[in-house]
Amino acid sequence: MPHLDAAFNLARWLTGNTADAEDVVQDAYLRAFRYLDAFRGDNFRVWLLTIVRNSFLDWLKDNRSGRNLFQPAPADLESTDPNPTPEAMLLDRVDGETLSILMARLPAEYREVLILREIEDLSYKDIAAVTGLPAGTVMSRLSRARLALRKAWTENEKKS
Repeated sequence: MPHLDAAFNLARWLTGNTADAEDVVQDAYLRAFRYLDAFRGDNFRVWLLTIVRNSFLDWLKDNRSGRNLFQPAPADLESTDPNPTPEAMLLDRVDGETLSILMARLPAEYREVLILREIEDLSYKDIAAVTGLPAGTVMSRLSRARLALRKAWTENEKKS
């Protein structure tokens, strides 16, 4: 199942929880399998992430309730230090949790482009293909998302 991790990661950030993300990814893979013969591109990952996004939008229409759909995804943090100190592990965890919380507070359109660029490492062109937006809009949203996240981080640091 190629690109399952990327598909699940995007779905988890969009839905806000693991169970709903699993449903979205399952639906996306079923759609991808059903329409595999229609794939006419050179980047299967972009095509699949587009299907994941569209599956999420359909899921959102069907499951729109009073609850907040955009909750932070669980932090799956790995330390880059092979032998971190307990203090370093705590700081990494706190920073990761803070980042997850601040990301969840961003508007969905900002969070989406940030995830696709910074976590999934897609190009602007590929993000434009996934989201159906012009590349200029992707760059603009990404810039605004980074500024909003930086501002939220700074404000959070001042409170601490």
